[in-house]
Amino acid sequence: KCPIHMQEVDFVQEENYFFRLEKYRPWLVDYIKSHPDFIRPERYRNEVLGMLRGPIDDLCISRPKKRLEWGIELPFDKDYVCYVWFDALINYLTGIGFPDGKDFKKFWQSCEHLIAKDILKPHAVYWPIMLKSIGLEPFRHLNVHGYWNVESTKMSKSLGNVVDPLDLKDKYGVNAFRFFLVRDMVFGLDSNFSEASLVQRYNSDLANDLGNLISRSLSMVNKYSAGLIPGSGDDGAKVDEGIKGLALEAVENFKKNMDALSFHNAIISVWVLVSGMNKYIDTTKPWVLAKHDSKRLKVVLYTLMEGLRFLGVMLHPVMPSLSARLLDIIGYEDAVNLDSISGFGLLKPGQRVKPAKALFPRVEKVESSKQEGQVGQNDLIDMDYFSNVQLKAGRIIKASRVKGTDKLLKLDVDIGERIQIVAGLGEEYTPEDLAGKYTVVVANLKPVKLRGIMSQGMLLAGKTADGHFALLTFDKEPEAGSRIK
Repeated sequence: KCPIHMQEVDFVQEENYFFRLEKYRPWLVDYIKSHPDFIRPERYRNEVLGMLRGPIDDLCISRPKKRLEWGIELPFDKDYVCYVWFDALINYLTGIGFPDGKDFKKFWQSCEHLIAKDILKPHAVYWPIMLKSIGLEPFRHLNVHGYWNVESTKMSKSLGNVVDPLDLKDKYGVNAFRFFLVRDMVFGLDSNFSEASLVQRYNSDLANDLGNLISRSLSMVNKYSAGLIPGSGDDGAKVDEGIKGLALEAVENFKKNMDALSFHNAIISVWVLVSGMNKYIDTTKPWVLAKHDSKRLKVVLYTLMEGLRFLGVMLHPVMPSLSARLLDIIGYEDAVNLDSISGFGLLKPGQRVKPAKALFPRVEKVESSKQEGQVGQNDLIDMDYFSNVQLKAGRIIKASRVKGTDKLLKLDVDIGERIQIVAGLGEEYTPEDLAGKYTVVVANLKPVKLRGIMSQGMLLAGKTADGHFALLTFDKEPEAGSRIK
């Protein structure tokens, strides 16, 4: 059976066209090894090299029209259409004008592929070999991302756990939503999404850290410098070297992490500067300097405004509208790129800062309104989903205790075939109690080892009023192995 859809597999025999992948396998292995960052993150590079460790099958690139009418007809045989993972990949070339178009000549040499992890093999094996076979250099990098899950479960309409990004954008703003997605996912791995996590990140990083920093800095320029970015102090010192060093280090780390697709670490690099600037305000105490040291105050306020410029530029790829708004507030009108923050102290004095409301007002924590045992809309499943679970009548042939534990029992169960199940019923039943009983078995669970013993299914039981478990049984003896519907 298909392990994903739990459907019976039909075996057919037919004539088709094949592409000789194995001919190019040694070349592809050498190419991947000689270009260590061709597939990234590294975990997927290793996975592909594992696929290529031994000979690989030729790729069937056609389907007969008598079985599959739709598709792109093979140019050399009108009775066949092209297999989708052969013709679809070619769109990467034709879409930019292969072979003679100016866009092809311009873009292919720097082409980056961004794909989901479940289509790794077509892009990491089929596609580079196809390109090699026609004499083209492969694309620059294959960048592989994971998935956003909900409570460690893949999003599915049938499960009712699909998150609508537009609703979240409307509720929290596009900047906050984009920030959360970049900050809370390690590129290449799966991540768990919850609205509560988004709110926590919003309040902690955006409202408390960044929002307060911007608000405090602007209010002090307005209060102590008449709303104008101050010039140099009389001693010629324009910036504080500590914040300058922190800012330039943040830029370097930001670049390095962005180039390596370590986006969450790129954001962490930025937040080192955010935290440093907040601490700088607390230690320099501009409200005290305003009373007796105007020279030092000018340096501190200018340093804060220049720090905000650095933050505005680095945050542009993640929160472009926030970046534009922040830079506009401080009067920065030049280019927004990393070259513009290669030096600290380039913000022009005398610019008037614009008034700004709180950029990230705090939001209320998300609390679950569902009570224990209450079924909500997102808990409902349809029959297609339920049919994936194979429930069968099973007869327990014999039972024995698992050594070293009072709770676990090892059961031999007949479900039309003999399987072994490890069940946590040892405190409720003796082995003798269970022998001969008929019960309900979940028959298509992936086998797992419990205490070193392979368990190939699960029994169903309910909790009694006194907190014990009662095995689910039948009022009449069913046929062992019969499907429960």
